[in-house]
Amino acid sequence: MSVGMLERMDEINPDRVIEEFEAMTKDAARIQRETLKKILEENGSSEYLQNLGLNGRTDQDSFKACVPLVTHKDLELYIQRIADGDSSAILTGKPITTLSLSSGTTQGKRKLLPFNDELMDTTLQIYKTSFAFRNREFPIGNGKALQFIYGSKDGKTKGGLAAGTATTNVFRNSRYKNAMMAIQSQCCSPDEVIFGPDFHQSLYCHLLCGLIFHEEIQLVSSTFAHSIVLAFRTFEESWEELCNDIRKGELSSRITSPALREAMSKLLRPNPELADLIYDRCSNLSSWYGLIPELFPNVKYIYGIMTGSMEHYLKKLRHYARELPLLSADYGSSEGWIAANVNPNLPPEMATFAVLPNIGYFEFIPLRDTAEDIYREPKPIGLTDVKIGEEYEIVVTTFAGLYRYRLGDAVKVMGFHNSTPELKFVCRRNLLLSINIDKNTEKDLQLAVEEAGKLLAEEKLEVADFSSLVDLSTDPGHYVIFLETSGEAREEVLKECCNCLDRSFADVGYVSSRKVNTIGPLELRVVCSGTFQKILDHYLGLGAAVSQFKTPRCVGPANKLVLQILCDNVAKTFFSTAYD
Repeated sequence: MSVGMLERMDEINPDRVIEEFEAMTKDAARIQRETLKKILEENGSSEYLQNLGLNGRTDQDSFKACVPLVTHKDLELYIQRIADGDSSAILTGKPITTLSLSSGTTQGKRKLLPFNDELMDTTLQIYKTSFAFRNREFPIGNGKALQFIYGSKDGKTKGGLAAGTATTNVFRNSRYKNAMMAIQSQCCSPDEVIFGPDFHQSLYCHLLCGLIFHEEIQLVSSTFAHSIVLAFRTFEESWEELCNDIRKGELSSRITSPALREAMSKLLRPNPELADLIYDRCSNLSSWYGLIPELFPNVKYIYGIMTGSMEHYLKKLRHYARELPLLSADYGSSEGWIAANVNPNLPPEMATFAVLPNIGYFEFIPLRDTAEDIYREPKPIGLTDVKIGEEYEIVVTTFAGLYRYRLGDAVKVMGFHNSTPELKFVCRRNLLLSINIDKNTEKDLQLAVEEAGKLLAEEKLEVADFSSLVDLSTDPGHYVIFLETSGEAREEVLKECCNCLDRSFADVGYVSSRKVNTIGPLELRVVCSGTFQKILDHYLGLGAAVSQFKTPRCVGPANKLVLQILCDNVAKTFFSTAYD
């Protein structure tokens, strides 16, 4: 797709976008060869590729023979040189002028990653493609979107390069706003709110803007489902104050930022009729069920990343949404985009993502769980060589200087869209609970917590959030699960939750190890209300944006500060008797 085409995003023709996608995916193998050739032609002069001896070759075999598989650790020194101001062709042919910061919620350490115009191109192509398919099923008019999006603090590296979260780099790009207008998803909040200095103040103003434009709101969205749930939990606590602002046409004194106060003063006018309407609708709700359609009667759907660690929030989101469809957004990472949701009718738990074969070069390492493979990792295979039902780790080569980069994501091939695979996100490979022969993934943890959540539901309570760790300070080592609940549960219920969690890890290695006590009884630590909000505030204090925040589901040794927050807020502790 040409840049010119992207610049004219106000002229999007969804039917033509779908036609282009269909044509491209019918010959994905050829498109992949051409994409790799283009990446290597543009960046072959870079120091990194020169040192590997490609010597101008752009074919797949030479590329795989010369270029090794890498992780971020292998590239840190190159990226640091860029950050320090070295403008020579280090990883890319053209100098990198912007860097993205990952959230750091997975590993406890934020990663610097290259960001360039080509990455922005692929972002807009993904937005355009998924919108075309989404709009065919759920057409929206020319209204506004209530988008709970937030920019991170402006940062500069030692060498003077702009450094922000990947989402901030996108939101700040001049082409982003044009794209949102083109796909009828213009944010109802002014830029001052998106880039406000304080997340809590920005969130309050997002809610206020949504209420002011309540009849024009066509969709509610955020980067992650967590942010949408957090927004409406905040609404539950502040709805009367918001009504008061609308009634008087004056902004609450909780908003202290001059830029926010000035921006909101342009929108706020005394409107007692609207304040009464919102007050009546909220007063008549039972446990806030159906809050979103009550507030925004013309909303067609709710949109955001809802897979992986976000699945936990779906139950609460459905509670707020009532019958409104939940649509999972596309599949990507701070490193770059991979695939678009072209089957928007599927519920988030079943969401699949079709790989766009022209936005990067993709390889897949088969994930086999047999003894012989511990010592010999299978070779990566190409995009069109994957098999339905098999799981793989994704390896990406991007237009922004990452070559054969191991993303760390495990995906399952659910089918094909023409000749390109449709992927389901399984888990982050490095988020494993493991002591000896046991292997429990983020998904296994989530399923265990869901089972325990059923016991709490009988008490009219729910799991607000959760995390875990492997405690090797005891002998034998054991799993620790941190739970924050929506209210105080009885001791007997929590004891049974603890046993339920232990029993719900069905991995053969775990069960057999528990039976012979080579893994100790699972420990449940119930934390005080607001603990996970403190974790979010901790990351915001480091300069992360809420748009990128993912609750760390497994706290490793590198995440000492998060572990400290969890341990400092433990209210009750229980040990499982499930295997006694």
